Amino acid sequence: MKTIFINCSPKKRFCASSYFLYLQSLFVRGEKTNEKLRTPADHARILEQLRDSQAVVFGLPLYVDGVPSHVLRFMVEMEEYCRQNDMQFSVYCIANNGFIEGRQNEPLMQVFEHFCSRAGLTWGGGVGIGGGVMLNVTRILFVVEIVLLVLNTVLSVLNTGDFFPKDAWISFGENAALLLYFNLGVLYYLIHMGHCIRTGTFSGKKYTRILIPSFVFIIFADIFFIITSVLEGGIFRGWLSRKEYSGASGRAH
Repeated sequence: MKTIFINCSPKKRFCASSYFLYLQSLFVRGEKTNEKLRTPADHARILEQLRDSQAVVFGLPLYVDGVPSHVLRFMVEMEEYCRQNDMQFSVYCIANNGFIEGRQNEPLMQVFEHFCSRAGLTWGGGVGIGGGVMLNVTRILFVVEIVLLVLNTVLSVLNTGDFFPKDAWISFGENAALLLYFNLGVLYYLIHMGHCIRTGTFSGKKYTRILIPSFVFIIFADIFFIITSVLEGGIFRGWLSRKEYSGASGRAH
């Protein structure tokens, strides 16, 4: 069985879609192929991979309550390609958004369901994830925890000769358990969908989110996006960027 995992995020690295696709791949057996869809130059390569596949898993972010435009462009071409070549495989979807509600991905899921109907493919279902950006940060924090554990262990060996500093291991265990808890909803539904991918059955549309209270999520999300905007110039870019003027009207655009 060959399963293709298509990362549709326009970001080059550290995107939430790649994180969720990686987790999903852990629960799928057989041959697995990873593809990246960012530009039209990727279309032909990905379409060729479809010929001997049994399942295709799209991982993508929610853009304006729908499918990103570059993915829609590929889906139009993929629909024609699959119909012309009478292709038969199942399509699954992992969608994530920056809002707390996973059900915000419902319109995107409907697009994929109708796409499968038009292309003659089998709609296998999908998982809609709320708080995808924050969940993506948890994998970075986990790596940081590992680095801190190694550093504390090295310092402990140098200072006391103890290879297993108790306090460092307890702290690592507590923080790792907390990060795992945040991801439990996602892991549960990805395990379920992994079983459906292996058996070629319908997974249904499932919705989950990062497992923290909404009011806590909003506070941290606001802080995160403000910091991100400041670092990338997002807050002031509109004020300080050079304006272009059209004709005598003097209107900036």
